[in-house]
Amino acid sequence: MKNKLLVFAFTFVTLFTSIKETVAMVNPPDSAYLFAYSTTNNLGKNGLHFAWSVDQKSWTSIGPEHRFLFCDYGSWGRGKRMLTPFLFLDQNQSWHCIWSLNETEGVFAHAASSDLSYWKPQTYPTVIMGDNCLFPEVSYNKTTQIYLITWLSTATKDTLVYGVTTSDFKAYSEAKRLKANNRLNVRKNITIGGVSETGIVCKVSWYQIESLIDAERLSSYKLQLEEESYNDDDIRFKGIKPIDATLSFDVSQSKKISDLLIGIFFEDLNYAADGGLYAELIQNRDFEYSLHDLKGSDKSWTSTKAWSLRGVGGTFTIDTVLPIHANNKNFAVLKISTIGPSLVNEGWSGISVTEGEKYNFSVFARTPENITKKLIVRLISKDGAVLGETSVTVNSLKWEKIDTVIAANQTIADASLEILPQSIGTVNLDMVSLFPQKTFNGRKNGLRADLAQTIADIHPRFMRFPGGCLVHGDGLNNIYHWKNTIGPLESRKPQRNLWGYHQTVGLGYFEYFQFCEDIGAEPLPVVAAGVCCQNSSDGGAGQQGGMPMCQMDSYIQDILDLIEYCNGDTKTTWGKKRAEAGHPKPFSLKYIGIGNEDLISDIFQERFEMIYKVVKEKHPEITVIGTVGPFEEGTDYTEGWNLATRLGVPMVDEHYYKLPGWFINNQDYYDKYDRTKSKVYLGEYASRGNALYNALAEASYLTAIERNGDVVHMTSYAPLLAKDGFVKWKTDLIYFGNNYIKPSVNYYVQKLYGENSGDAYIENNLALSDSKETVRRRVSASVVRDSKSGDLIIKLVNLLPVEVNTHVKLNGMDKMDTTAVQTTLTGNPGDKKVFPVTETCTVGSEFKISMPAYSFKVIRIVAKH
Repeated sequence: MKNKLLVFAFTFVTLFTSIKETVAMVNPPDSAYLFAYSTTNNLGKNGLHFAWSVDQKSWTSIGPEHRFLFCDYGSWGRGKRMLTPFLFLDQNQSWHCIWSLNETEGVFAHAASSDLSYWKPQTYPTVIMGDNCLFPEVSYNKTTQIYLITWLSTATKDTLVYGVTTSDFKAYSEAKRLKANNRLNVRKNITIGGVSETGIVCKVSWYQIESLIDAERLSSYKLQLEEESYNDDDIRFKGIKPIDATLSFDVSQSKKISDLLIGIFFEDLNYAADGGLYAELIQNRDFEYSLHDLKGSDKSWTSTKAWSLRGVGGTFTIDTVLPIHANNKNFAVLKISTIGPSLVNEGWSGISVTEGEKYNFSVFARTPENITKKLIVRLISKDGAVLGETSVTVNSLKWEKIDTVIAANQTIADASLEILPQSIGTVNLDMVSLFPQKTFNGRKNGLRADLAQTIADIHPRFMRFPGGCLVHGDGLNNIYHWKNTIGPLESRKPQRNLWGYHQTVGLGYFEYFQFCEDIGAEPLPVVAAGVCCQNSSDGGAGQQGGMPMCQMDSYIQDILDLIEYCNGDTKTTWGKKRAEAGHPKPFSLKYIGIGNEDLISDIFQERFEMIYKVVKEKHPEITVIGTVGPFEEGTDYTEGWNLATRLGVPMVDEHYYKLPGWFINNQDYYDKYDRTKSKVYLGEYASRGNALYNALAEASYLTAIERNGDVVHMTSYAPLLAKDGFVKWKTDLIYFGNNYIKPSVNYYVQKLYGENSGDAYIENNLALSDSKETVRRRVSASVVRDSKSGDLIIKLVNLLPVEVNTHVKLNGMDKMDTTAVQTTLTGNPGDKKVFPVTETCTVGSEFKISMPAYSFKVIRIVAKH
């Protein structure tokens, strides 16, 4: 790896010179042969590959595992397969590729391209039900200008031939049984790298082959840059001396940038809500867990999960007759024949309580026998010691909410809750709840105080919620609907969490907006664009599903109702509901996101455009944020930007999770953006690691974000929260357990940027004594001003293994204090436990700053008042 990385100093010009020399011939042919195939490696998920030959005898792979087209059908676990691709050139010189997706469904895939490198959105027509679609191929009738797609089906004991026709690869005829001679059977077996592969041979121009080779080499080069690591710095920077730098700027030379650059993105992922930020201490309080939450993978994940009956002389069952609410159909039936057994809840791997603190207990209960029953409610340790106790009385035939308080007499991380009936007979229980009285800002149904405060300490200017992939859901039935998350807790509609557990939605839209208000962050709710996640594994085969058109008007009205819920006065239908929840004043919604990481397919575009046009017409004051797919390049990114430009969408949401090398080598990413088009919300990004080096790469990239704060309007690191032992996605900003919080080093970068944001960017020049490109990319600076305080903020990042001695030349110092606050984050690049150190320093019109190896430094110069 180290030796390979030594070649990365060359520029793109050198790269392409090398490419041309590699494939150059003295007398290149006018044409050659191209072999298109997919391998069986990785269960056939590696996509479309190419090889070339001038004589069809000796073949050279282009890659060899470089994929020119990736199948996006199905869930990540069992989908994304490309089997037996068939490549052909149509009458208009456009390329088409069709392929089989799996061995079970009557569906094939289609994509088109003008150059074999960039492919238009894929489609997946279902052409036969109850059968499969194998080895698809295409023939063309010049007279009728109709394409015939045939395939083999093996659902019966015989292999049968079927076919459909189309003129545009959008509408298809009904499948018909055909004869074997309707098949072309032109696939060939060719040995590539000693392995026999099956595919299609096409004759193409030599220029076409050169273009494919160039595309693969460029992709490989970019990947190598992305994979650059500090592990190779001893070779990459062998013999390097400490660097001298000069940072010069004139305070009067500035441009306005967004004052919302640093925000947070909350998604109920990694147990971020239930068992995390949401302060409820009882797991499965509503007895609504089900096997489907985990797709049946955990047989214990039922309505009794986290509950157990201790002792003899009683039974604990679940019933659904006459529930509290139709959305909360399950409740517990506790039948006691002998005093002694108790119903116990284990919490979220234990219940954390603190000595002297009080906890609000509540339960909905009824007694079918109309006999008063007393229940003792306790907090107990693993060895049975009582940590706190109270009692309640049940004396109603109808559901009644009962409240009381338990005080803890010890501090313990793994307590349980025990409900001990003191009467023989039956009692029904539901919505069993235990909340610390000390929630964030003392809110009822509130948030865990220490975790919420850790988030608030970032000083986020906005909060995006409730997802993420959680929004568009796993199948159409799993789309997140905001109306299911408001109102009394017992009436809210829980559902399976896309990330493989259960969500009570106790932390719902009202609580999200309230939290935003509490921490001074603009709310940014995100709703589905009328489609489910393209990676869905539930309710379909994984193809991106769109809501039926007959439901779209109602769905769009739900979005309009959301805006009214936030901004309407108390005389409006939904404004009144907000007031009834305890917030008469509007939440002042300004932004709304529509869609998340969606495929920019025809299905998506049609529904997004419907939603966007209505919201724009009814609420021109709301900034709609669109989506440009899950990656920073490729089909969805391009098509998403084309759609946003065509519709005039004011802002788009970009996502990318890359290695640190990508952030280091793409400092100019937004320098090239067209300032006349949509603004950018970088809604999800991270450098795939929680070491100092990752954090510094992100800090360096954020200096470029500030420089481009006129086009980038918002950013949010993702994911935000992860509970130890329940991590579904890495890497995360804040890790936590029931009684502790572990902010990552990446968190401190976000916090330093949040605490030291500005709304004006000061143009500056950073000159280095070493002009090598690899050095230049690893030293970065940003200077901003906060107009509210007048303070000037300098951010410096050093990703080199040597010190950078910086001479700062500041024109306009007469308006600034000579004492500044300096915060430094530094250590070994692989360290995960690194903390910022703050001190005062003296500044002036000229001063020097020493940047240690692998460091991030913030200097805040206070304005004179």
